[in-house]
Amino acid sequence: MMNKLRGRNLKHPGCLIGVTTGLTVGIILAGVMAAVFNINLSVILWSWLIFIVVLGVIGWVIGDRMSSRFPALEEETAPSQADASPPQE
Repeated sequence: MMNKLRGRNLKHPGCLIGVTTGLTVGIILAGVMAAVFNINLSVILWSWLIFIVVLGVIGWVIGDRMSSRFPALEEETAPSQADASPPQE
């Protein structure tokens, strides 16, 4: 799978993974905060938003660091049709 991502900037996939994780874990954390600790709704929503943004930024930074570890591979070039054509007399 990483061969398809070689040579590409991995900031955006990293951010997407971070935001998706933030949404999933954040909604669970918000539910626990509301049910168990009886915290005000505005505090829960602000903490959820901050959690999403922080994990998105962490994913962005990790993706940026990973981009340099996976440089583009040199592709093998197939012989062109000009090389394959028979010589003309």
